[in-house]
Amino acid sequence: MRQLIHDVRIFDGSGAASAPGSVLIDGDQIAAILPEGADLTTITSDTRIDGRGNTLMPGMVDAHCHLTWGSSVEHIYHQFILPPEELKTAAWRNARVLLDHGFTSAYSAGALGENIEAALACAIEAGETAGPRLIPSTLERSPEGEQGVETGDVFNGRGPDAMRAFMDHCRDTRVKSVKLVISGEDALKPGSAQDILYSDEEIEAAGEAAKANGLWIAAHTYSTRAIEMAIRAGARILYHCSFADEAAIDLMAAHKADFFYAPGPGVSVAALEATPPPHIDMRAMKASATQRLQLEANLVPELKRRGVRILIGGDYGFPFNPHGRNARDLQHFVDYYGFTPAEALSAATMLGGQLMGQQVGLIRENYLADLLLVDGDPTQDIAILQDPARLTVIMQGGRLHKAPAAQPVSA
Repeated sequence: MRQLIHDVRIFDGSGAASAPGSVLIDGDQIAAILPEGADLTTITSDTRIDGRGNTLMPGMVDAHCHLTWGSSVEHIYHQFILPPEELKTAAWRNARVLLDHGFTSAYSAGALGENIEAALACAIEAGETAGPRLIPSTLERSPEGEQGVETGDVFNGRGPDAMRAFMDHCRDTRVKSVKLVISGEDALKPGSAQDILYSDEEIEAAGEAAKANGLWIAAHTYSTRAIEMAIRAGARILYHCSFADEAAIDLMAAHKADFFYAPGPGVSVAALEATPPPHIDMRAMKASATQRLQLEANLVPELKRRGVRILIGGDYGFPFNPHGRNARDLQHFVDYYGFTPAEALSAATMLGGQLMGQQVGLIRENYLADLLLVDGDPTQDIAILQDPARLTVIMQGGRLHKAPAAQPVSA
């Protein structure tokens, strides 16, 4: 099937200025990008969509996604751990919510249940349910002896052999990315962000085993030591990194071609905005969020200046930070980190596509046709992406998840 989207301003994802033109889709791929003034009467297509001068851009990528963290703008859960069937229902719903809000791809930062994300990724790929292209993960791994961590199984055993066994298990459960919690978490356990939860030997073994099993590592890293360990182990993406010192910044810059970085401002801003009921104590979380944002206000621009690939994604899924608000990260990149709207958009598209390891995130010939038609110009007002009503077309692999409501697609 050939589709032509014409009379649009094309933001191609690279960060370059938008330009007027048209885009031809053939099957699931972009077949041609036609400049303004091209003779469209010579183009054969089954359907045509009049863009009416609005912005056509690549679908967005959430680089720090937790689909099993249950809360969304459609359904808030006030408990974090859900029964297995409800957890599956929430994950399936959250996947569709993300796609409804323009996120055509997502990289998992860890799950709350076994086998859920791998099955969901397969269902999405098969067209059995709506959702972003998904790099699935298993449970987040913390070692035994940590607060709240049970002992004695593949998810938290100690020593290099236990790490190898865990990677073998992940391979067998069809996940692609493995989440390792290397640093502590101040928001949950005050003062723990500088803690190192694994030994050098354990992380080294994890890196070797992940590579041997064709797996990627996503690393929860706050401190310089944790960042060093993750980079040496070949982690694909690092989260947070808020306490990085000059040595860590130098190391990240030196290895910038080897990994991606997602600071995750979404959860910090949402925690500060939250007004919990009296029985919910968020003081530690708010204090941690304040400190992280202050540190990242200097860290993130410096890493950007030195060429580190910085991506959006901010721990959505908490009741105070539900799925469906993910596009707020774009505004946070502008407000807290000094990105221009075009730079933030490129982080959410081109760089996210590179993380996914797929032909997504750019409007280029032969790339997958994951596209958004936006009512307005997000390169001028990036906040409009937070309003799903402004997404008049959501296309994934050439399939219209959302077609223009006021203008039916016709041959």
